[in-house]
Amino acid sequence: MTSLKTKSLEKIEGKMVGIDEESIRYKVLLNAKNFKTSWIELGQSLYSVYKDKLYKDWEFLTFDAYTAKEIGIKKTTAMKLLQSYYFLEKEEPTYLMKRKEAAEADDAATVPTYEAVNVLRAAKNKKIDEVEYAKLKRDVLENGKDAVEVKRDLSTIMKQREEDEPEEARRKKKVQTIRRFLSTLKTLKRDIEMSKLVPSSIIKETSALINKIELELGREEE
Repeated sequence: MTSLKTKSLEKIEGKMVGIDEESIRYKVLLNAKNFKTSWIELGQSLYSVYKDKLYKDWEFLTFDAYTAKEIGIKKTTAMKLLQSYYFLEKEEPTYLMKRKEAAEADDAATVPTYEAVNVLRAAKNKKIDEVEYAKLKRDVLENGKDAVEVKRDLSTIMKQREEDEPEEARRKKKVQTIRRFLSTLKTLKRDIEMSKLVPSSIIKETSALINKIELELGREEE
């Protein structure tokens, strides 16, 4: 989703009528109207609404209901906007400051999509090499690279890291296998407990096995 449909824009404009133009509610609606070019401002406004639960003051029970009914944005889009904005605020405050200064000076600036920023956030969470992250950051924040391309670049980086660190890749695969087995075993234990057809001794042995596997998983994840 890169812009709101005309019908949605008309609804938003209708809701803006009669609302104090200095209020945050009006500001969010205005940001939503200009969503394509000002998603960062919309993300900032929505973050305030979400954090302080302001939607309750406007008679909405949940944040999801507010975004869907008031500004016509789906839950998944709203959460990506929140995450992408919060990521910039926390990890790239310098970028936000430069962008604000450029806007005040009426200078044209490349605005990255929130999808691309969300990929950059994922890259940061994966703790990739600083040099590689710096390149991705330039591609997203300075060059406005498309999210699909950035995601492809990140996948290439992760694949290369696994090839450079085969032991780590094997360890991760082992951990994933243990987790799947543990999940299956826990489900099986619940089923046999509910059936009441299996001797308690077997249930105890199954519980002991689960404990041993959890300990092994803990050691592997250290």
